[in-house]
Amino acid sequence: AEGAVNILFRNAENEMREALTEEYREKFANPFRAAELGYIDEVILPEQTRAKLIAALDMAQNKNVSNPPKKHGNMPL
Repeated sequence: AEGAVNILFRNAENEMREALTEEYREKFANPFRAAELGYIDEVILPEQTRAKLIAALDMAQNKNVSNPPKKHGNMPL
């Protein structure tokens, strides 16, 4: 956030930069705001990480990946 504010508001004074940095953090550097806007699917809290990871690995354990057959090979050039 500090770097972005320094670039966007390079002519601002130090006190103003601190206020702008806090505003930038609330608006853009916040995972809950990103989830609200649909940029990410879900915010996982640290205490939920292990359970979410185990559930995802269990779901993918028996997954079969079948790619469609290739229609064309590589042509020698």
